[in-house]
Amino acid sequence: MSESTTDGDQNRNGEHADLVAQIDRARQSLRGTISGLSDEEARRRTTVSDLCLGGLIKHVTAVEQMWANFLAEGPSALPDFASLTEADWARHAEQFRMMPGETLDALLAGYDVSNRRFDTLIATQPDLDITIALPDSPFFTEQRWTVRRVLLHVVLDTAQHAGHADIIREALDGKKSTG
Repeated sequence: MSESTTDGDQNRNGEHADLVAQIDRARQSLRGTISGLSDEEARRRTTVSDLCLGGLIKHVTAVEQMWANFLAEGPSALPDFASLTEADWARHAEQFRMMPGETLDALLAGYDVSNRRFDTLIATQPDLDITIALPDSPFFTEQRWTVRRVLLHVVLDTAQHAGHADIIREALDGKKSTG
């Protein structure tokens, strides 16, 4: 016997499921690239940038938390980008570095918590077409984003940084996540 579904259920089982699968794939790629590293290896820079593998975990966690807050609370959850100070930007830059005293296990545990919260918020959205107002910002050309757009943004950010992680890891010890 087949169950009937509403358009919303169909959306959540089709497109919704596909998008969630993509964020899971990007997360798995990132985690796989970092697997087996010591804290010192995760902290090490292997390129001219400040990026390190532990810092990438910090950054994707912060991005996911920010957009989860946006989904839960609306535009007030995002910073007022136009009024950020040099000190604010310096704190933002620390997201890309694994600081003394931070451990990879603790960073990954924080990422797990962030993943579960974001996934729960996405799963409870009744429709990916719901729009939420964005704050005024030099970074947004639109005034509103759909839940779909938020999810796509997090998917793309995670996948981009999984690629960065792959380059850093290969420079660190020659390990490749693919090929």
